[in-house]
Amino acid sequence: MTTDPRIALEALKVSLDEHLSAIVSRRSDSDPAVEAAFFAVADAFESYEDALYDAHEEVLPLELYDDSEDDEEDEDG
Repeated sequence: MTTDPRIALEALKVSLDEHLSAIVSRRSDSDPAVEAAFFAVADAFESYEDALYDAHEEVLPLELYDDSEDDEEDEDG
């Protein structure tokens, strides 16, 4: 079942707002609320992009940052 892009976009906007709130009220550098909000934004972004593609065969000019690629480069030297 395809998600309506407008619904997915609204979920993305909400996740961005919650991410900002988590950052503003951060209790430490490793606050789990910020990390959870970070992953919620990533999930919402992917859902929106999938819904947009399914409905209109369009993609966004953005990519999710994958720090595992940086880790691999660091190991290679």
